[in-house]
Amino acid sequence: MKNKILQWEIFGIIFIIIIGTLFHFVFEWLFSWPPIGAIAAVNESVWEHLKLPFWPLVIFSLIEYKFIKEEANNIIIGRSIAAIISIGTILIVFYSYTAILGIEILIVDILSFYIGVIIAQFVSYKIITINKLPRWISIISMIIILGIGLSLIIFTYLPPHLPIFQDSETGLYGILDHF
Repeated sequence: MKNKILQWEIFGIIFIIIIGTLFHFVFEWLFSWPPIGAIAAVNESVWEHLKLPFWPLVIFSLIEYKFIKEEANNIIIGRSIAAIISIGTILIVFYSYTAILGIEILIVDILSFYIGVIIAQFVSYKIITINKLPRWISIISMIIILGIGLSLIIFTYLPPHLPIFQDSETGLYGILDHF
């Protein structure tokens, strides 16, 4: 049982990193088609880079659920914690090193994405394989996932003019500034 789930979580690392990397470019590849901006990065802001682990994690989770639902516990809880960890890693690493160094380093940004995904998947594995937790925790976890997803979408189209939402290359905010 645990071996099957572990294999899925390791596959998830690969899936999330590959799809997340593609989601960095797909908006541009599809000629800035506004609807794809809901799940793909539309600019070089920190905010848009949070989509890179989140949406592939959601997609992977929907696929994975079909195959591990009988053996796994706490899938929604594990996934919400994974989302928080992967997004949190990107934010903590980026704001820490840029505060110290005063510059952005692409390889550090990429590595923070990879490391965040790896840590998130292994923590998720631990949560999924422990004894069943109370249902109310799953409900809160689903609210967290929905809240993150909705926030990523809303603030792509209607971002506040705060540094996290500002494209580091153009100075623009969100998708609507592109048109």
